[in-house]
Amino acid sequence: MELPIAFLEQMKELLGEEYPEYLESFSRPTCGGLRVNTGKISVEKFLELTRWDLQPVPWVSNGFYVSREEHAEGDAANPAKHPFYYAGLYYLQEPSAMTPASRLPVKPKDRVLDLCAAPGGKATELAARLQGEGMLLANDISASRARALLKNLELQGVENMLITGEEPERLAAVYPEFFDAILLDAPCSGEGMFRKERSMVSAWSGKGPSWYAPVQSRLIRQARQMLRPGGYLLYSTCTFSPEENEQVIAGFLEEFPDMELCPVEPYEGFAPGISVGGRDLSACVHIFPHRIEGEGHFLALMRRRGASVDREEPSGREHRSDALPAAAEEFLSHICRDWSGGRFFCRQDQIYYLPEGVEPAKGLRYLRTGLLVGTMKRSRFEPSQALAMALRPEEFDFVLNLSSEDERTVRYLKGETISLGEREAAGKKGWLLVCTDGFPLGFGKAAGPSVKNKYYAGWRMV
Repeated sequence: MELPIAFLEQMKELLGEEYPEYLESFSRPTCGGLRVNTGKISVEKFLELTRWDLQPVPWVSNGFYVSREEHAEGDAANPAKHPFYYAGLYYLQEPSAMTPASRLPVKPKDRVLDLCAAPGGKATELAARLQGEGMLLANDISASRARALLKNLELQGVENMLITGEEPERLAAVYPEFFDAILLDAPCSGEGMFRKERSMVSAWSGKGPSWYAPVQSRLIRQARQMLRPGGYLLYSTCTFSPEENEQVIAGFLEEFPDMELCPVEPYEGFAPGISVGGRDLSACVHIFPHRIEGEGHFLALMRRRGASVDREEPSGREHRSDALPAAAEEFLSHICRDWSGGRFFCRQDQIYYLPEGVEPAKGLRYLRTGLLVGTMKRSRFEPSQALAMALRPEEFDFVLNLSSEDERTVRYLKGETISLGEREAAGKKGWLLVCTDGFPLGFGKAAGPSVKNKYYAGWRMV
């Protein structure tokens, strides 16, 4: 592969004697990976359920390498085609890209912002670490990318979320000093993805580091506006350029002395950041493909000095809980769950549930606020795919649990009607939560010896 001369000169200066090893990495295959969704299943339980030969990503506790040879396209064991993927038990992600969300300090009940979140690889991990408590606001300025972000969060069963498609400055005006933790995985020139996505090389020639650096500097300033004193901000890119990495961080720290650089949880394959203008930035991390089995990334973890202040809700929050239509009330009576911590609200024919601590505000474009429970169709209630993914089997009265190896599981995921055995059909009528090996996939409607498929058409297996 032919690489731009200016890029090669930059890498030679950055890497010194390691430069030949970096060039040699282009002759090696790239790595696939999956990250277990610990919001749904423990790593230990996941490894018991699966038969794949998964090798741990050594610096990410719930990350694993996936062999491209063993799981070839069309193979029944392919993680992208397996029912467990559709059950939201894992997210397919390149190993180095798993790092930023794993290094941002997040705990249950925190308010967390993923500012440039699409397609959701990092946001889904942040949500899992919240364990259903607190709030995740995941934003992307692109409406189409934000829709992909929404799908991935719903697929993994996240309900304590807000999804926006906003300019960061609009978010900053509504959520000043609001978040406990912010991830800014900034748009960049993508040098770390050159091995994996060759199209990035030609894009670099049109929009290189000098084009992205001003954008990154603006975004990190806007992110700081939304960070509480005592909160953490993690800046990351998938590029190597010091202009987009250390220079952005050095300028930011110079402008805002209340921000301090923190050490990133180490791994032997990580490389330290370089000094800029006499400022020691060795606490930053570079990930290079010749040092680890993965692609390229940069991370800088910072904390805003000062004591935490009392939390204030964003302006315009509504507290009332709407009265629900009778059909929705009847359906919810079959769910064994305490809804009292949050509130229901209706928008036209759709019904949502807003968990405690999730705080939307007026004046922003939300693609989703909390959990979409379902839709009223005249006098009938249709539960949503998102609700199915957020439930546990023991929370719903009527469950059809299929083995992941049962051919009906794949037929269901393809949108087909499936049949019930005599024992399975006994006592089953109306809505069913269809599961695979104890994990929800979606809803169906029992009708005698068969189940009418209600799996969301936009998610179907092809």
